[in-house]
Amino acid sequence: MTDPGSPVLGIETSCDETAAAVVGGDASVRSSVVASQIEVHAAYGGVVPELAGRAHLELLMPVVDEAIRRADVRPADLGAVAATVGPGLVGSLLVGVSAAKALALTWRTPFVGVNHLEGHLFAALLDHPGIDWPVTVLLVSGGHTLLVSMQGPGRYRLLGQTLDDAAGEAFDKVARFLELGYPGGPAIERAAETGDPTAFAFPRAMASDGLDVSFSGLKTAVVHAVRKQPGATDSDVAASFQEAVVDVLVAKTLRAAHVSGARGVCLAGGVAANGRLRSLLTDACAQAALPLYLPSRAMCTDNAAMIAAAGTWQLEHLGPSSLGLGADPNLRLAFVA
Repeated sequence: MTDPGSPVLGIETSCDETAAAVVGGDASVRSSVVASQIEVHAAYGGVVPELAGRAHLELLMPVVDEAIRRADVRPADLGAVAATVGPGLVGSLLVGVSAAKALALTWRTPFVGVNHLEGHLFAALLDHPGIDWPVTVLLVSGGHTLLVSMQGPGRYRLLGQTLDDAAGEAFDKVARFLELGYPGGPAIERAAETGDPTAFAFPRAMASDGLDVSFSGLKTAVVHAVRKQPGATDSDVAASFQEAVVDVLVAKTLRAAHVSGARGVCLAGGVAANGRLRSLLTDACAQAALPLYLPSRAMCTDNAAMIAAAGTWQLEHLGPSSLGLGADPNLRLAFVA
């Protein structure tokens, strides 16, 4: 029988990061290895699914071997192999899921299939194990923007979401329009450092309307503004755009925390690494006397430590997954009523 305190190997291949990590039963990150594919996709201005899948095939086992070596564990020490089963690019997901199942069979240890979004919700727990529930989580990434009431691990209630573009998607599209490079989020943030966030009065869509958000109109406003003022600097446009996105995200998060009775606020997802978002949300939570649980930047972007952490909890409370469980590129987060 598997020792519930045994370390868990996590595997993450949902998009363009090939990652493996070992997390101990005490939620300590024993190792976390990420092989980036940025150079592979930079020439195309975005992720090319076929190239991502091929890169995962080449990189995954060396990354797994390195994670095990750094953690100083043997396969026999592992309590489970956890892997992202969705959402994500189906070809990329299949590489990780297939490898995880093969390793679980070979090592005679349980396999656990993890929802990538739930992994992001567990990321902050690795840095803040003493979270006082419930908390409002702002989960912002390239594909998702969600406001979630996390009443504890495994118990989630949807408060709000994007009605069109995710925040990270908007960053990518604006960066591509301004020809700032890939990935778009860091490129916008770098350009904004020397820009004036008040140079353009970009719209704050749905600012006073519920807890849902919308960013497609903001993206269109950027395009129109640049065409009307071709002499505008990229730094001013980037700073004004970033400020518009962050203003809405912070305001909605604080409103969601208030209406849901949250005892704190948590940030998650790739966009959670954005310095301006982290700064303004820190100030807003301080003014509202709400604890803010910020994951480290390494835990914001796609990584396997968060998958191992979610897999550890899932194994203990729900048991192992069937080896018949497949990859689901459209997998949704399960919410309570």
